[in-house]
Formats: sequence, structure tokens, C-alpha cells
Amino acid sequence: MDEVKYPVLTEKSIRLLERNQYTFNVDSQLNKTKMKIWIEHFFDVKVIAMNSYRLPEKGGKRGSMIGHPIRCKRMIITLKPGDSIPLFSEQ
Repeated sequence: MDEVKYPVLTEKSIRLLERNQYTFNVDSQLNKTKMKIWIEHFFDVKVIAMNSYRLPEKGGKRGSMIGHPIRCKRMIITLKPGDSIPLFSEQ
């Protein structure tokens, strides 16, 4: 799926792993329903909650135009206790 860009590994996302929450950067057009279906089908896990937010815009100057590049959306996915995504497993 091209909409899911990559998993996020920051200090906050690593702390969230302890609560069985996983963080992904996704395409800004992707909605929670599609993301939930994809995660449950691809990783064979049960999603119980999802939060999403848009990353702050970065200002920049390109030539004579001042603009904001298109940013992605970040989704935090909470899984059922006992489920895990192998991408983040501690094996």
C-alpha cells in the first residue's frame, strides 16, 4: 500500500510501544477506516483505537514563492492486548 509511508521511531513512539500503540506516517488523504482495514488484514491483528493528526507545516522559500510542502499525516494505532506488529517486535 503506497498510502502507508513508514513506521515512526521517535522517543514518544518508543514510549507508546509499551502501551501497545504503534505510530505510522501515512498519506494525507488516507482515512482511519482504510488504515484500520489494511493494518488488520496485513498484520492479522485487532485494532481497538486509532488517533491521527497532521504534522505541522514547514515554511520554506523556493525562488520567489513562499510555500508549504505537502506533509503527511501521522496515525497512532492501539492494538488489542497480546497482539503485536512484527515490524516493532523485540526479537
